[in-house]
Amino acid sequence: MKKLREILLIDDSESDNFVHSRVIKKAQVTDKITIKYSGEEGIDYLKTLINENYPRPSLIFLDINMPGMDGWEFLEHYEKLEDIQKADVVIAMLTTSTSPVDREKAAGFKLLQHFDNKPLTEENLMKVIKGHFPQNFED
Repeated sequence: MKKLREILLIDDSESDNFVHSRVIKKAQVTDKITIKYSGEEGIDYLKTLINENYPRPSLIFLDINMPGMDGWEFLEHYEKLEDIQKADVVIAMLTTSTSPVDREKAAGFKLLQHFDNKPLTEENLMKVIKGHFPQNFED
């Protein structure tokens, strides 16, 4: 399997980031995991990736409920980024929310390709990767 360039975790929970990082490392799907603790930090990080020397993450796991800029606001700001800052990125929302309203709202964002409950499991990680990066599994 070809590894992803980078996975970006955007979540204010240190324990969730720790668990999710371990799942990703164990699955050996990328050599680079970047953690940001708020939507603002995530957007600021993506804004620094302005040319091909700084490749964008392949996959972003995004929390909904964060202080400051939440997951929904992150998506709104993300849509306004320059194409080079957001191209080829799959965004998956991970949440503890069981609200059907959140699931419906998620369906309204065309750039949000996956919505799942926390914690991230290896099974769900592989489902996202196989579903959105099938070329990584070709020989």
